[in-house]
Amino acid sequence: MTAPDLPAELTAALNARLHGFSRSDAAARSDAISQTYRSGGGSATIRNETDALAYALARMPATYAAVTASLNALQEVRPDFAPASLLDCGAGPGTATWACAEAFPSLDAFTLLDANPALRALALGLVQDSHRIPAMDYTLGDATAKIADALSADLVIASYVINELNDAARTKLVAAMWAKTNDTLVIVEPGTPAGYQRILDARAQLINTGAHVIAPCPHDDACPLAKPDWCHFSQRLQRSRVHKQLKSAELPYEDEKFIYVALTREPVARRPSRVLAQPLTTKIAITAKLCTNEGVIAASAPRRAKQAYTKFRKLDWGDAVFDSPASSAE
Repeated sequence: MTAPDLPAELTAALNARLHGFSRSDAAARSDAISQTYRSGGGSATIRNETDALAYALARMPATYAAVTASLNALQEVRPDFAPASLLDCGAGPGTATWACAEAFPSLDAFTLLDANPALRALALGLVQDSHRIPAMDYTLGDATAKIADALSADLVIASYVINELNDAARTKLVAAMWAKTNDTLVIVEPGTPAGYQRILDARAQLINTGAHVIAPCPHDDACPLAKPDWCHFSQRLQRSRVHKQLKSAELPYEDEKFIYVALTREPVARRPSRVLAQPLTTKIAITAKLCTNEGVIAASAPRRAKQAYTKFRKLDWGDAVFDSPASSAE
């Protein structure tokens, strides 16, 4: 499993750009930019090198952690997956590319698409002295338009991107990304009800064209959750001193809520159930909300069933459960 923290090489590259950088100015810029992103406004407010760096310092750690958690889930189900090429759509400062490079040492070809010149310049600068990503092909332009000219890739990823598009553009980009996917497509979105709905729409669209879900779902059927419930996960990451300053935060950690879907062209032999919430522990049992291939269930392990209880004690939100929930809860 890949750690959720930024790799040392990327951290060093970011820190090297902090000299002469006003932390108070960066905090104000990153807050305004983050608010625009959360509202679906895209990268329009990132106009120069200072804006790009402020955004990267504030948002890169959490985005990296969410993407890494999604890739870890993918690797649990398909531990033999070894992509050689990556296509990162709406790549921004290259966050998802770095996460994919850490998760898959087999990657040696990196193609990125994004319309923001300041983010592109930062991404290229961050890999200038990199050993892990010695070169990247970064095309400047709208991903929906430029993806037609991109080479297909074993792994295609879109991280915190489709929320910036209207329905028609979103449908078009999802179809185009799948057309460029040799093997696996991963889409990561904010863990909000709206983000969940976007993932549901993309999931349904792709299944209708022959895709098969790898994770988090244990099936290709419609999502069994009913409103107001929605599927999402949480990844905790440690905040650096700079990160805390930019966020005006006191806590040494941050919990990033996200939702994702990973899909492949060939059916997966074995898909695990998924823990949909933090398990509830009482004096008599541990109960876990699981999404299974038969729907959502509340699986319980009574304290007296020591083997099952020990297994359930290790469960966390978002975990894969390969054993049958019924047998595990006996």
